[in-house]
Amino acid sequence: MEQVNGDTLAAARKVIAVHINYPSRAAQRGRTPAQPSYFLKPSTSLAVSGSPVERPAGCELLGYEGEIALVIGKAARRVSIEDAWSHVAAVTASNDLGVYDLRYADKGSNLRSKGGDGFTPVGPALIPADAVDPAKLRIRTWHNGDLVQDDTTGDLLFPFARLVADLSQLLTLEEGDIILTGTPAGASVAKPGDVLEVEVETVDGALTTGRLATTVKEGTTPFADFGAQPKVDDLQREEAYGSREAAGLPREASAAVGTVLTPELKAKLESVATATLSSQLRKRGLNNVSIDGLQATRPDRRVVGLARTLRYVPNREDLFKTHGGGFNAQKKAIDSVNEGEILVMEARGEKGTGTVGDILALRAQVRGAAAIITDGGVRDYSAVADLEMPTYFANPHPAVLGRRHIPWDTDITIACGGATVQPGDIIVADSDGILVIPPAIAEELVADCIQQEKEEAFIFEMVRQGNSVDGLYPMNTEWQARYQEWEAGNHNE
Repeated sequence: MEQVNGDTLAAARKVIAVHINYPSRAAQRGRTPAQPSYFLKPSTSLAVSGSPVERPAGCELLGYEGEIALVIGKAARRVSIEDAWSHVAAVTASNDLGVYDLRYADKGSNLRSKGGDGFTPVGPALIPADAVDPAKLRIRTWHNGDLVQDDTTGDLLFPFARLVADLSQLLTLEEGDIILTGTPAGASVAKPGDVLEVEVETVDGALTTGRLATTVKEGTTPFADFGAQPKVDDLQREEAYGSREAAGLPREASAAVGTVLTPELKAKLESVATATLSSQLRKRGLNNVSIDGLQATRPDRRVVGLARTLRYVPNREDLFKTHGGGFNAQKKAIDSVNEGEILVMEARGEKGTGTVGDILALRAQVRGAAAIITDGGVRDYSAVADLEMPTYFANPHPAVLGRRHIPWDTDITIACGGATVQPGDIIVADSDGILVIPPAIAEELVADCIQQEKEEAFIFEMVRQGNSVDGLYPMNTEWQARYQEWEAGNHNE
């Protein structure tokens, strides 16, 4: 196959990059665009495989993004989607490099952040476009030998032919122009001395570009004082690395969790049995506060957190078109759940659904969610079950969104597993069940639970010593007096 060389780079008058195109990246970013959007990179940013890239002096966050690049073979102007692929000569590997330290300087255009010399390496080989199915390509990226990105083009938000046709509606794509088609999840930050490799191949492995290799080196020439200077904050670090955790930043705690569910209250709720909580709730006339009929991916875990809510409604095709796509209620709920919160979903007990899958569950875990609870199905079950964060669900099911329901709204009163749940309710879940606790009574409730468990510890000991449960369980006046003596003795010890 033909190799990318200086002539290939010289032929590119334009380099056009797509912002978001892979569902995995959309989930990571928390937004799914309805239409593709683009930015330009200078042709001087192009480089061949083996060329080093400089992290500019004073910059901290050199981000890398493995991408599939399209090389235009013949001019395209106002072409149809059906005809668009015939205007592509070849595909190759690329790395959309940029410094997050300068994102603020050219809002939206990315000129300084992504336009530096060597910031768009491509190659090493060109795969002829007419030899591949554009929906059956694989993109992989390695960072110092570790595989960090691995995805295929089978479910792109915007297939390659659509990108070519869309761009051609307004501007002429010329022979040699290069289109970077978006990056999957897993993009992160490289440091001086790191080696980045990107490879594109057909999914059957028959054709490959080989590995596009780029070594990062440290810049030594500082920026002049008459232009924008590098600067970063924790938000940019989170965006560059993909999560606060990956960036080495502490997770953000929800203000509501900190004020309503204090560490002291949370510890008390974690210390008492779910059965005890249930009996004390019943004493207060609350008999319908258990979420029933669900199983758990982590039955050994006990979670306590504040409820966030998401409601699905039955699918109606015209409404799914307006509410099912883009940054819908499901994605909003996932991407706004905070540290220690529990996302509770109303799916009407509909088991023929996949209310959450591996990517969105992972996003919730990365954001610090304590658990996900849904009375519907879970898709990608094995991957969801492998996560540290527990998920409580009705059953596994492979259905994608739109089969039975529409994500409708968030943070409202919902019904889940036969119980009413409001945003801010306290959820306690373990292998014994899932309880919904009104926050206004939580302190009093848990105090009584602690007292009840002390009494039950005494009763257990008395039964172990051979006493009959008659008059002991529950305790009559005589046993109450003996309990007071026992408690005073234990307290003095």
